[in-house]
Amino acid sequence: MGGTFNPVHYGHLRMAQELATALNVDEVRFIPSAHPPHKTTPRVTAHHRAQMVQLGIENNPIFKLDERELLRDGPSYTIDTLQSLRDELGDASLVLFMGSDAFKKLNTWHRWEEIIALCHIALVQRPAPLPAAGNGTLAKESLSKLLETFLQRYYTQHGEDLQFSPAGFITMQPVTVLEIAATCIRQALQQKKSVQYLLPDNVIDYINRHQLYTA
Repeated sequence: MGGTFNPVHYGHLRMAQELATALNVDEVRFIPSAHPPHKTTPRVTAHHRAQMVQLGIENNPIFKLDERELLRDGPSYTIDTLQSLRDELGDASLVLFMGSDAFKKLNTWHRWEEIIALCHIALVQRPAPLPAAGNGTLAKESLSKLLETFLQRYYTQHGEDLQFSPAGFITMQPVTVLEIAATCIRQALQQKKSVQYLLPDNVIDYINRHQLYTA
């Protein structure tokens, strides 16, 4: 599960837990992005964002912090991260957790068509429920023709299919949609408003101690 995690919050954590349960995964790796290609590099340093992730996941034995993108120079391309994971883990089944909003822009990613050869993709309904076609996939009007064809080629309704091959499937999983956005958390902190119950208390303590999101 990649992202800037600026900061990590319960939306990230709950989604990861529900997908882990639904897909019966052994481990979820949280991989903070150092230089996201489609976003401005966060003002808060990679070190602080990684530390917040570590605090946020510390009580979950299947959640792990993976800092490989922070240790790599250049843009944080997903294809490079997946290739690195594949080199490390061999033929293990790898699943990329992805929000529906990100999937609608997948064809703008670096070497996007190669991603499915390195992992499976588990889509979740973010930020709002996905419009559903008859087979449970994204409705045609919500995707470009290119991505519609891509989705239909690799889609499975059966999450267990992902367990028996290293890569090559796309599935969609319902999760509890928590309307939490890191942008709103940062704005609230800048305005000295409470963010309690939006993210773990130990992450809030870390933010306050290091004054990460002051105006």
